[in-house]
Amino acid sequence: MTDTTGPTRPPPEQRHILAALALAQFICSFAGSNMNVMINDISEDLDTTVQGVQVAITVFLLVMAALMIPGGKLTDRYGRKRCFVTGLVVYGVGALLSAASPGLGVLILGNSILEGVGTALLIPPVYILTTLLYRDLTSRARAFGIIMALGGVGAAAGPLIGGLITTGISWRAAFVFQALVIAVIVWLSRRIEDPLPPDPTRSFDTTGAVLSAAGLVLVVMGILAADNNIWLMAGLIVLGVLVLAWFLRSSRDKERAGEEPLLSLGLFRVRTSNLGLITQNVQWLLLMGTSFTVAAYLQVVRGYDAVQTGVIFTAATLGLLVTSLSAAALARRRSQRTLITTGFVVAVAGVAVLVGLAGSFTTAWAFVPGLLLVGLGLGLMLTPSVNVVQSSFPEERQGEISGLSRSVSNLGSSFGTAIAGTILVAGLTKGAYAVAMITLAVIGLGGLAAGALLPRTPPREGHGGQPVRGERSGAT
Repeated sequence: MTDTTGPTRPPPEQRHILAALALAQFICSFAGSNMNVMINDISEDLDTTVQGVQVAITVFLLVMAALMIPGGKLTDRYGRKRCFVTGLVVYGVGALLSAASPGLGVLILGNSILEGVGTALLIPPVYILTTLLYRDLTSRARAFGIIMALGGVGAAAGPLIGGLITTGISWRAAFVFQALVIAVIVWLSRRIEDPLPPDPTRSFDTTGAVLSAAGLVLVVMGILAADNNIWLMAGLIVLGVLVLAWFLRSSRDKERAGEEPLLSLGLFRVRTSNLGLITQNVQWLLLMGTSFTVAAYLQVVRGYDAVQTGVIFTAATLGLLVTSLSAAALARRRSQRTLITTGFVVAVAGVAVLVGLAGSFTTAWAFVPGLLLVGLGLGLMLTPSVNVVQSSFPEERQGEISGLSRSVSNLGSSFGTAIAGTILVAGLTKGAYAVAMITLAVIGLGGLAAGALLPRTPPREGHGGQPVRGERSGAT
């Protein structure tokens, strides 16, 4: 049973491991947002367009989302540390290839494909290891708070760090920076010992992996096609939904036949976890959608350079840091539902402030209050949403739920960039900016509704967080 009586202080070697895990989340989140301030530099250097760079960013996020479930499943068969280190190596190769890319195609191969595959391998172990190493709710909240803080900072500070590197050296140096951070993480990861031994006899559902990845790719590509051909968009989305339905039916049939599917449908029988997954998806959609929209607007419409754009995003970074690093203290005082719903209210209010002030003032300071509120709100709810999901399942299911959780979050990032980017590309004007932000705020209200349906207090737990038999999952 997961102990919820009080925190335990991790030994020094465990803190070194946490540093490696948190840095891994930082660099992967950084990779998803730092290119937002390189839009002009990359498009000019590689002789491409804003839409071409948007595609590279979205494909990176999409590859992560599509492969995160298979990546989580592979940890059971090959071990969490082996998958973590392998993912780091693949990611590092992709970063170096991106730094040397002569054109958009090679950039997509290095950044979007290799870094995306590497991330899908290394991120599930981050969440599995954290859940297994930190047994009580408060210390787990503290650990996830640090990881989510660095993840949020990576996403929010990506524009500033990327802008400084791009302006001071070159956009290519930003990828060299990523490779250097990966080298540090590899060095720190030598202390990691797998809490659970790998099971090489575990089967791997290749058909399920192909179907799930294909379905997700089709859906997001459909969203990207919205500004070109509405019928193509509808066709791709419908086809994607059909493929995903095929995947779910295949998983159900395998379970009934006594085989192990890529994704057990039993994961969706826990109501609390389902609601937590929805909130995770919308949170990252808000974060990445806002980051892309504001960065594109500042550079393309206002004419700001990479550093100016990055400095403005410092407000969101500070907000994320303040609330994310307070996760353990907040978890002791407030329920996870309260933190999540409050976070959505603050973040949606931040989007409204962004739209209102940007439309009324031409100064860069007009963006600061809204971004600060968005950062505070997101930082407040990122950690409890992860804790809600991961703590709902026992140790033996951490590989599955971690992969699903990260896939849902990264799919939210893909949706955020795709939806906002599609609206902006259709017309990069003040009106298009407002429409994109309002769309994100409306989706945020959907996340708020899901958060409000979470139980007031966590359900009484059995082994590893599995609800006790006879108790309704998610009952208030």
